[in-house]
Amino acid sequence: MDLEMRHLRALCAIADTGSLHRAARQLGVSQPSLSTQLKRIEQELGGSLFLRERTGCRPTPLGLVVLGRARPLVAEMRTLVAEARAAATDADGLQLRIGSTASRALAGWLRRLRARQREPVLQMDVSPNALLRMLADGRLDVAFVHEVEGSPLRVPDGLALRVLVEREPQFVSLPADHPAAAHPEVRLSDLAGDRWMIDPTVDGEWDAVHRMLRAAGLRPRVLHGDYHTAASLVATGEVVTVCQPTCQVRPEMAVRRIQGDPLGVRLVLAARTEGELDLVFPELWEAYAEVARDAPGYGEWLNLVTA
Repeated sequence: MDLEMRHLRALCAIADTGSLHRAARQLGVSQPSLSTQLKRIEQELGGSLFLRERTGCRPTPLGLVVLGRARPLVAEMRTLVAEARAAATDADGLQLRIGSTASRALAGWLRRLRARQREPVLQMDVSPNALLRMLADGRLDVAFVHEVEGSPLRVPDGLALRVLVEREPQFVSLPADHPAAAHPEVRLSDLAGDRWMIDPTVDGEWDAVHRMLRAAGLRPRVLHGDYHTAASLVATGEVVTVCQPTCQVRPEMAVRRIQGDPLGVRLVLAARTEGELDLVFPELWEAYAEVARDAPGYGEWLNLVTA
């Protein structure tokens, strides 16, 4: 059996809902049909992807690896379909092609743009440099990206840039029952015995996190994985990881400021002209300020540094 996109969607649905029954309802299929499909996928991949428990389904280590690869592919296919449909139906020229790295400000930004009768089409990518190339090639209208300290963006000639936040300190995500989570601020030395997860596909992240850890005298065990996998492993107590200060907090995880703010990123909006920046920057700033104010620890930090 060859794996198809529908199989990857099924795996993501099972992981997201935590239940074969709920996943089957979400996918519009019967539970026995989905269960049979899962068994065939597991036979094809050579191992169990989920632990079936009385309370639901939980990914196995192999399942987490597969999900880490499957989620970006499913998201990319969803984007492809959305862009194709939009291109087929957009007759008014009001469409706005946005590229972005991950940010919780995106939802509010898109909502505000739609309120102004601009229909955004979103292209997500972990690589800000890839998005800037797409912008320069005319495949995007604007790109919202981050620049990790010590790893300058490779900005193609002819692009206009506007800084949203000069330095956003990066926080750490750790299990809620971790002893360090009892404090509003975490010392890196308190995480010396933990495994760290880093996404090596994010431009500059690998080098920046390693510099931060080496400067603190730490040589921890490091695992590789995307932020979806990292969030799952943090929740189960397996790893800690660097995260955005506006990161969505789950009940089983905590997000804390790192003492001294040793790692930061610059948030930048790019377009081909200043006029294009003027059209979308105010809505982005409003959306970012909204999530920043509501983020535990970050809102207080912002008030201190801007007071």
